[in-house]
Amino acid sequence: MSLQPSRPPPALTFVNETPAHGAAIEALLNRAFGPGRFAKVSERVREVAEFAPDLSFCALEGGKLTGVVRMWRAAAGGQPIVFLGPLAVDQDQRKHGLGAMLVERACAAAEAAGETAVVLVGDLPFFQRVGFAVAPAVRMPGPVDPRRVLARAFAEVTLSGMVEARTSLS
Repeated sequence: MSLQPSRPPPALTFVNETPAHGAAIEALLNRAFGPGRFAKVSERVREVAEFAPDLSFCALEGGKLTGVVRMWRAAAGGQPIVFLGPLAVDQDQRKHGLGAMLVERACAAAEAAGETAVVLVGDLPFFQRVGFAVAPAVRMPGPVDPRRVLARAFAEVTLSGMVEARTSLS
């Protein structure tokens, strides 16, 4: 029995998200998460946080959207942070490390912009590979398994308290 060779990694272009990507992003998010995505605790954060298109990226293959990572300016207990999510990759691109590439690119942009930390709700085994750890003192505005609240800090900061909108003082 011979094994089929796996498809080579795609030739990708990474660009900041723009309004022109909106329809393709919504279609990808619907395929990846379905309508239940609006009931998740992360959506409560996105309802009050400020979208950061300068830190959000789309992966394009031949002009077609194959992945997206979105970032939102928020605060945790008054400490300015960036909230990551959603992260979505087309089903046929998931074996190529595209999700990790998008997260790395978004985190690098956040650090370069002077942000001190990124917080998200996700699976530790995946996000630990790109520098995230459980953030036990960070709380979300709704029920969530605290082992899924993760953070990656770029500076010496104390991350604790509720994730909420940034105020002008944050």
